[in-house]
Amino acid sequence: MQQLICHQTGESYPLDSPIWRSESGGILDIEFDGAFDPMEILTRPPGLWRYHEALPISNPEDRITLGEVLTPIVRLVDGKHTIETKLDYLFPSGSYKDRGATLLMSQARALGIESVVQDSSGNAGAAIATYAAVAGIECEIFVPDSTSPAKLDQMRACGATLTLVPGSREDTANAAFLAAKDRYYASHVWNPFFLQGTKTFAFEIAEQRGWILPDTLVLPAGNGTLLLGAWIGFVELKQMGIVNKIPKLIGVQAANCAPLVEAWRRSSAEPISIATSSTVAEGIAIAEPRRGAQMILAVKQSGGHMIEVEEEEIIDSLRWLCARGLFVEPTSAAVMAGARQYVSTAPADEEVLTVLTGHGLKAASKIQSLVSKK
Repeated sequence: MQQLICHQTGESYPLDSPIWRSESGGILDIEFDGAFDPMEILTRPPGLWRYHEALPISNPEDRITLGEVLTPIVRLVDGKHTIETKLDYLFPSGSYKDRGATLLMSQARALGIESVVQDSSGNAGAAIATYAAVAGIECEIFVPDSTSPAKLDQMRACGATLTLVPGSREDTANAAFLAAKDRYYASHVWNPFFLQGTKTFAFEIAEQRGWILPDTLVLPAGNGTLLLGAWIGFVELKQMGIVNKIPKLIGVQAANCAPLVEAWRRSSAEPISIATSSTVAEGIAIAEPRRGAQMILAVKQSGGHMIEVEEEEIIDSLRWLCARGLFVEPTSAAVMAGARQYVSTAPADEEVLTVLTGHGLKAASKIQSLVSKK
């Protein structure tokens, strides 16, 4: 079965429908029966398109790609514990968001879309701008006016039109939502094709570890595009019969903006409205995650939980990573802070894997300021 479906209402649409939400205004997901042969992919170049049978882009000529790499996994030692870490900041635009952008913009090309709109705190906008440039599709990105200047420069350099929005991240999303009423919304949150790209994170981990999955994954929990993509990918791998378990998912939020952590504390199936404050981890500072209920459910079904990290933990982990030659943005350091917090009480033999999501060159001035403070 291949279709777009709104699980709230049951509405369904053909996969090639040029829509990004249901007629009733609900979020869409993709039901797609695809599978790849683990032996066959070994004959192909490394990168996420090697799994093309499990991706909902049927025509190879529609692929918008920059030769996305199979990102490496390194082992970092923290005290008595080892943390496997996937280096997803090594994608062409400098973040894991390229996984979603290559699929989403490929779908836009297949649909004949000429102009897209997107909203972002930085990395998703840079990724969409990058792949829109490759596709020759016009692109307008709505960004908070507090976005790191380097990310703004990157988007402009790729030809995107930027609209800076004062106020919160939610104000930016609302502005883009209004603009998307008469344009295709290349949203990493609303558009389900983005998650079809990020699910390849799970495929790669499985392949790189010889089809033996780690016990636990520690992942960012902002808008949830990687966490949900990983969940989708692992579920599909199990359905294909390639693996026999799904890792426990641990979602990480900054303590200054942690609606999902609060929901977890209260055993709520929905994100909790909370007061927030500024955090250096701007990439996960999402006070009202649109797919929050889906994230909570995925984490619960995996046997995991949500954790929060304080600003001091984030900055300490940023220094810790830089001292190991890993120059990443503060949001990546927040996820590593979560992984370090988690392993500190985990069994010594528990296999834990996390991810570094965004390159430090996107926020070099901020990083210099943070790591030099005593």
